[in-house]
Amino acid sequence: MMKRLAAAAVAATLGIVASVGTAPAATAGEPYWQCVTFARMFSGIEIFGDAHTWWSQAQSRFQTGARPRTGSVLAFQPNGRMSRGHVAVVSEVLTDRVIRVTHANWGGSRGKVEENVTVVDVSDRGDWSAVKVWYNPINDLGTTVYPTWGFIHNAPARPSDGLLMASATAAPGQP
Repeated sequence: MMKRLAAAAVAATLGIVASVGTAPAATAGEPYWQCVTFARMFSGIEIFGDAHTWWSQAQSRFQTGARPRTGSVLAFQPNGRMSRGHVAVVSEVLTDRVIRVTHANWGGSRGKVEENVTVVDVSDRGDWSAVKVWYNPINDLGTTVYPTWGFIHNAPARPSDGLLMASATAAPGQP
């Protein structure tokens, strides 16, 4: 939770706000954000390495699935020029097939953070395996369909990981 607050404070301090039109590349003196560094900091999901490795790394450590949750990370598969994949943090779930993400180093916003970008599930089965991402220069969803693995949730793979559960029977007269 503290990492999310810290990330939000950093974003607010730096004045990182999505704007109309194409965001310029980071300039000297401004931080240059990579998607993995930003996603790790903003979501609290401690995975390291290129974005295309996050899904496999998450399998034994975090809950994963085909349904978005606020704060989860959407893991994109490598595709075309995006050879190292991409990760984006779910900032809002709007419907079962429309979410908003906050992510870094995407498209025309090299090195920048874009907030609350619309992402639409365009998969045939509604399982978030294929998405389109909002593209500001055309003021519409982009034309590329991106393959994804799904969502990495900031919760242990097994809810009891690292947690010891105790139980005791209630004494007579105790609720």
